[in-house]
Amino acid sequence: MATILLTNDDGYFSEGLIALREALSSLGRVIVVAPDRNLSGVGHSLTFTMPLRMRQVEKDFYVVVDGTPADCVHLGYRVILEGKKPDLVCAGINKGPNLAEDITYSGTVSAAMEGCILGIPSVAFSAFGREDFLFEDIAHWCVKVARKILERGIPENTYLNVNVPNLRRDEIKGIKITRQGKRNYREKVFRYTSPYGEVLYWIAAEEFGWEGEEDTDYGAVREGYVSVTPLHMDLTNYAVMEALSFLKE
Repeated sequence: MATILLTNDDGYFSEGLIALREALSSLGRVIVVAPDRNLSGVGHSLTFTMPLRMRQVEKDFYVVVDGTPADCVHLGYRVILEGKKPDLVCAGINKGPNLAEDITYSGTVSAAMEGCILGIPSVAFSAFGREDFLFEDIAHWCVKVARKILERGIPENTYLNVNVPNLRRDEIKGIKITRQGKRNYREKVFRYTSPYGEVLYWIAAEEFGWEGEEDTDYGAVREGYVSVTPLHMDLTNYAVMEALSFLKE
């Protein structure tokens, strides 16, 4: 029986997490270790400056108080599983897509990254939609991907970013292996004043949008396919190394 460590960045109460937990249970034992709140945009952060508390909600379901998704992966592996590697780390299902450069902010994708760093096959699942999420249908496709990973594995030092269109399961056309696309929107800083005269700022995107070449993550989900983008840890831009040789002169 497979052992799957499941987390997310939307919080332990998220419908996406609950749906994925139930769906993955057909593949083996699912251990949930999730944050106690919504931590969307937290990125790949570990908590070094304060201790963390963990409480058990039910069998194989734990909540990390003040912990990040990456913290949850560590505690699940090091504490709950006592250092025995799970067969798979899953993160999600995120409420909304993680496409293009947004993967650098995503706590969901970063949880899969942390699993990869620990040497565990890892995958992040996100829903391409804004509301009225069809999580049971999306989870159906997540399980298809997870089952194949458990059967065949994934290359070393690789983790997967999976985005599933918010469609009925039989409306989804299949799976495409894609590259990371590019977004064409920017965040804006909104300024507010509290009732007590304190100035407050809120960073948010006014409107979302991505460039849609066919072989990109966005191009695939836009056309009704599940996008599977292989990611790795090496961020080196090899193409420009020679161009920077002037720095040695």
